[in-house]
Amino acid sequence: MAKLAAIGIMCKAPRPGRTKTRLGAEIGVASAAQLSACFLRDVAASIESIPQQFGRKGYGVYAPAGSESELRDLFPPSFDLLLQADAQFGNVLHGAVHNLLTMGHDCVVLVNGDSPTLPPSLLVETVDTLRRAGDRMVLGPASDGGYYLIGLKHAHRRLFEDILWGTEVVAEQTLKRAKQIGLESVVLPEWYDVDDAETLRWLHDELAGRSDRFRNGGAAAATRACIAEMTKAAS
Repeated sequence: MAKLAAIGIMCKAPRPGRTKTRLGAEIGVASAAQLSACFLRDVAASIESIPQQFGRKGYGVYAPAGSESELRDLFPPSFDLLLQADAQFGNVLHGAVHNLLTMGHDCVVLVNGDSPTLPPSLLVETVDTLRRAGDRMVLGPASDGGYYLIGLKHAHRRLFEDILWGTEVVAEQTLKRAKQIGLESVVLPEWYDVDDAETLRWLHDELAGRSDRFRNGGAAAATRACIAEMTKAAS
C-alpha cells in the first residue's frame, strides 16, 4: 500500500442528546444531532475532494460499537470504518494511528468531525509534509486550544500521554511532548470546531462571507443546506 495516506475522521454516531451536548443546550438536541451529521458529511467530502491519484483513503474512526449502519449512511462508499473505543481519549488517538499504520498506510492524519469548513488544502499540505524524508508531527491548532488535526508517520505514544483533554492547553501540551521526544513539529494555521453557540455564530459568519478570521474554507454543502432548512423552519 505504498503512498496511501489514511485520513480518519474522529466521530461518534450523531444521536440526539448524546452528541454536541453544549450546542444542543442552545438549539435543541435534535437540531444539534442533525448538524453533527451534516458536519461529518462535509468533512468526508473535503477528504473525497482530494484526487485519488494523490494517494489517500478515508476512514470513520468511531465509537460506540453498534453504530456502524448510522455512520455508513453518512460517509461515502469508499470510506471504511475503524472502531476505536476506549475511556481514555489519548488511547483512542494512539490506537487509531497505530492500527492504520499497521494496515500499511504510509502516514495517518486524524481530523475531528466538528469542522465542516475544514479546507481540503490543509489535508493535502499535511500529507505532503509527512511524506518528506524524516520523522515529524503535523498539528492543526484549534481556536479553543485543542487541535483539529494531527498527522504522523509513526505511532508515538508519548504524544497522547498526560494530556489534559478537553482543555485549552491540549495543543500546547502536545507540542511540548513532541519536543521532549525530539520529534519535529509542523504547525498548520488555526481553524475551529463548532461546539457551542459562539462557534456556531462563527460558522454562520464564515458561510455568509462575513468572517475576518476564517477564510477559504471547504464548501460545507451539507451544513449550508441544513442551516438553511433550520432557518426556514424557524421563520
